[in-house]
Amino acid sequence: MYIFNAISLLGGLALFLYGMRLMSSNLKEGSSGTLKVVMEKVTNNPLKAFILGVAVTAIIQSSTATIVITSGLVAAGIISLRQSLGIIIGANVGTTVTGQIIRLLDVNADGNFWLRFFQPVTLAPLALIIGISLIMFFKFNKSDNLGNIAIGFGVLFTGLLNMTAAVSEFSDNGMLGKVFYSLGDNPWLGYLAGAGVAFVLQSSSATIGILQAFSMARGIPFRTIYVIIVGVYLGDCVTTAIVCSIGAKPDARRVGIINILYNLSKTLAVVVVVFILHKIGLLGSLWDRELTSGGIANTNSAFNLICAVALLPVTGTFEKLSKRIVKDEAVAANKYAEQISALNPVFFSTPALAFRSCYNVLITMLEASYVNIEKALGLVEKYDEAVVKEIYAEEENIDYMTDCVDNYLVKLSPHVSEELHIKILNQYHRVVSEFEHLGDHAVHIADAATSMRKDGIVFSGVALKEMEVVEKLLKEILEYTRPAFIKRDVNAAYHIEPLEEVIDEMIDTVHDNHLARLREGKCSIPAGVIFMNILSNIGSIADTCSNIGIATITRANENEHLAHSYVTGLHAGQNSRFNKEFDQAHKQYYRLLEEVDSAANA
Repeated sequence: MYIFNAISLLGGLALFLYGMRLMSSNLKEGSSGTLKVVMEKVTNNPLKAFILGVAVTAIIQSSTATIVITSGLVAAGIISLRQSLGIIIGANVGTTVTGQIIRLLDVNADGNFWLRFFQPVTLAPLALIIGISLIMFFKFNKSDNLGNIAIGFGVLFTGLLNMTAAVSEFSDNGMLGKVFYSLGDNPWLGYLAGAGVAFVLQSSSATIGILQAFSMARGIPFRTIYVIIVGVYLGDCVTTAIVCSIGAKPDARRVGIINILYNLSKTLAVVVVVFILHKIGLLGSLWDRELTSGGIANTNSAFNLICAVALLPVTGTFEKLSKRIVKDEAVAANKYAEQISALNPVFFSTPALAFRSCYNVLITMLEASYVNIEKALGLVEKYDEAVVKEIYAEEENIDYMTDCVDNYLVKLSPHVSEELHIKILNQYHRVVSEFEHLGDHAVHIADAATSMRKDGIVFSGVALKEMEVVEKLLKEILEYTRPAFIKRDVNAAYHIEPLEEVIDEMIDTVHDNHLARLREGKCSIPAGVIFMNILSNIGSIADTCSNIGIATITRANENEHLAHSYVTGLHAGQNSRFNKEFDQAHKQYYRLLEEVDSAANA
């Protein structure tokens, strides 16, 4: 018979853990954007940081997730290690909220109609009904997210009820009581049991929840509860430290170390204080009192809250110790190592933070490409070997950042499910290659300028003047492209396409002018080849800017098909705004070309 009870117990445990995971992940996903903004604004005030840690953990139901997110923010340089101290301690208090929710197992309706709604036997199926209804019958923003939260809540309590029913069979023959009393009589066994289960489950909340479920079959003595809780936080903090250390910078690893130091300090303090109080008789009957779900939740909350208040003033000591344990590393050779290091896998569980890290690196790539383009165009009239070397060196950095962002986005994609996040992912996949192309075209122009220098080729005055006009239009396109991506300025993005069409026509016109000069013997063939090579790369830069602008328009549009239709309609002459801006730019820049031709023929 016991084998069937064991299967039922493990099945209930599986449901409980799945429900907790489902609820936690959807709470985190639904609030990740807000959490990011709030956590970025954390101040140097430890008390405010502590309150923030409590609130965030209460919302996402996971102290490990809060501390890992904090580790990532520290790695990205968004907050400092000192600012993270209060959040870490607050996270350890916030995780006790789960236990207070689970204490609903203690609710006794006694015929009260309304209280029966709060009993898990009613609350669990009610939450499941609400959750599945939100997913199947409602399609408003975040309806699936809210539905999964409700389902997770219902599955969690269903698992608890299953565990409680299964455990009662073991309780009837006194086996359960013997186990818990033996843990209380041998504290080291209690520490190891709590630490081992928490380490395996990677969750202190889940471990305490299991303890609460067991207590419904038979109350658990306080002397057993406190040693298991001590062990739970030791096991959980080790898991958190391991996760924080994966591929992280020193300060990010220190976040995990601080969490270990804090938990070691508080558990040691609790063990010593409880031992002394017991020996001098101040605990009285509490020592052997059997606690149920609510008593365990209160003990857990009191344990963490009292320790937090006592240790919050000395958090600076934990910071100093963590710096002694984790030494600073040598500065990496790549000039953008700081930005690249922010592409931390710990953000995968919170896509908003992962996208923020990508966004910062992409801006760096865009600005580096712009600088290279400006330098490369300047080489045509004033060649400088040192500038060429700078362009090549920066291009290597751009290529490296491209690989890093590409790989990061590929690894992030399985963790992305929200429609908004999918749009951001698609946009970033598109623009990262476009930013690399900008850098590539700058190198091609630099190569052309180097060939001019090597072969002693000089452009005619007319050719240089025509190129200046084309470059002027290119710079206008580049100036619209920057805010189109950085500020997601859709209005700026709409300006790019008509200007790109004008520059395409201008390059064709300048090409025809070049052929005319070639026939008249005013230009050499080698000079003409390089001249057209540079113009071709300028045109490609404009095309790339157009792609970046369209990516911004697509992300902003609720329907990607409409964005595609917009582009198709432009070339069919169906967009009045495009036609107007095209005509204005065409007149402006062709007038400048005509002035160059007039001056040449004068």
